[in-house]
Amino acid sequence: MKKIDHIGIAVKDLNASIPLFEKLLQTNCYKTEKVESENVETAFFKIGESKIELVAGIASPNSIEKYIDKRGEGLHHIALEVEDLNGEMQKLQHEGFHFINKEAKEGADNKMVCFLHPKETNGVLIELVADKK
Repeated sequence: MKKIDHIGIAVKDLNASIPLFEKLLQTNCYKTEKVESENVETAFFKIGESKIELVAGIASPNSIEKYIDKRGEGLHHIALEVEDLNGEMQKLQHEGFHFINKEAKEGADNKMVCFLHPKETNGVLIELVADKK
């Protein structure tokens, strides 16, 4: 694990949440991006070496709406940057961890991603990310 890449926050309305977080974090949103495969849109803020990612659903079905319906808006995931995503997945599987997605997939911010099942990480959704090559 190299560092905390970002903290993901589930929001109902990205357009309403961006100005709120710009004021709170005292920095501008530097990028928004749709992840069509997940039916979500993201907004990123840079804080030192890490980022805050707001995530909102844009079409049904999507996992963010399901999450908000069950738990409300708030902390959704913590993303950890790794050097070799496939190698890290194999290592963690060997250690007994299970992934929500069996293979790495394209995510936002020019990353390949995979998610560990939160039942095995004390209820915290952990995303592993690596730069696309």
